[in-house]
Amino acid sequence: MPRQRRTGGVERPSLRGVTAATTSLLALVATSLVAGPAVAATGEQGPCALPRTEAHHSLGVDGWNETYPRPDHPLDAVVIFLSFPDHSPTTTPAELAADHFPATTHFFQRSSYGKFTLRPHPLRQWIRMPRPSDWYGMQRDWDSERRAAYLRDAIGVIDPKVDFSRFDLVYLVADPDAPGVDSDATKVVNFGRPLRMDGTDIRRIVTVFEQHPPDRNVLAHETGHLFDLPDLYHRPSDGKGDWDTYVGDWDVMGSQFGLAADFFGWHKWKLGWLEPEQVICVQGTRNITLEPVAAVPAAGAPLGTRLAVIRTGEGDAVAVEARAATGNDRTTCTEGVLIYRVRNATPSGGGPVDVVDTHPRSGACWDRSVYAPLADAPLRVGESFSIPEAHTRVEVLGRRPSGSWNVRITTGARL
Repeated sequence: MPRQRRTGGVERPSLRGVTAATTSLLALVATSLVAGPAVAATGEQGPCALPRTEAHHSLGVDGWNETYPRPDHPLDAVVIFLSFPDHSPTTTPAELAADHFPATTHFFQRSSYGKFTLRPHPLRQWIRMPRPSDWYGMQRDWDSERRAAYLRDAIGVIDPKVDFSRFDLVYLVADPDAPGVDSDATKVVNFGRPLRMDGTDIRRIVTVFEQHPPDRNVLAHETGHLFDLPDLYHRPSDGKGDWDTYVGDWDVMGSQFGLAADFFGWHKWKLGWLEPEQVICVQGTRNITLEPVAAVPAAGAPLGTRLAVIRTGEGDAVAVEARAATGNDRTTCTEGVLIYRVRNATPSGGGPVDVVDTHPRSGACWDRSVYAPLADAPLRVGESFSIPEAHTRVEVLGRRPSGSWNVRITTGARL
């Protein structure tokens, strides 16, 4: 597959013609699921915490939308394998499960500093869909009626075999070698009203159509949507050109191929993996020691400061964090202090985050980066960068033997 291939992000389907065989499928109605304002407070986050907005997957951090499971405790996921009458699978469910696990579980354990464990429960057998794979017309921009039929058929054959009350998350994995399966169709499907199955509400499902072996970190990206994180890539209007002009390699919600694939510190703040004491709200001038956001501390060791935030408006902020070749960022080709802008009212796919290119006349890792002009975006020791419209200046004073970065941030009138 071409390097710029992107998983499909979030679909909000219109599902009609639901059969009476499973009455709970009446929940698949033609409405959109929108990430509305927070319904559960997360506690005082300080003056730099942007509020949630009506934007889909808003990056406000002052609360949590409880229609999404929050990954601050172990969650159980059922992994279901679907075959089709027009193809006999050449792989086993165990082989496909191994494509994604335990790698995805380890990704989240590292990213959350051990606060979250994704526990997969893969079925051991194929479940046969009633129609040939090519009948469903799978593709990135999938016909809504065929997509609805796929989901309706899948739930119909799965329901007798799975007790959904045991699980928090659902993954549907299609036979990757069936002739109609298109890996570009991989995405999260949200239901306008939740499915009521076995006494539990199912609000969204990950539909996986990946090749074998799959794209790197693809399931981490899709699982991020299950936790209310947005797509950070830019989709060109004509389907051609660069997809990664917003964030480059610097977050898995931008690209599953990214060299520094860990979540931004802002995302970790939103998910509850960073506590308020690990986030510094900067006003005036502050000297700060930043631990690399991807560094996993030894058992019992403090996390230290992972994120500095400068509030620049009612709905926007500048974030500063350190990135280094460790943890989920171990394949990064550059290290340093990364600066990015965050907007709480920009929806998923619209650019809610954009990385500040502190070296606009150069790039790095042209043979490996998803977007080389941003691969050298971090500041190095001895460098500084000003963002005039944000009245902010960031200076990198040094790096300690432990790997942490000494940074001075100046805001406001002193700039």
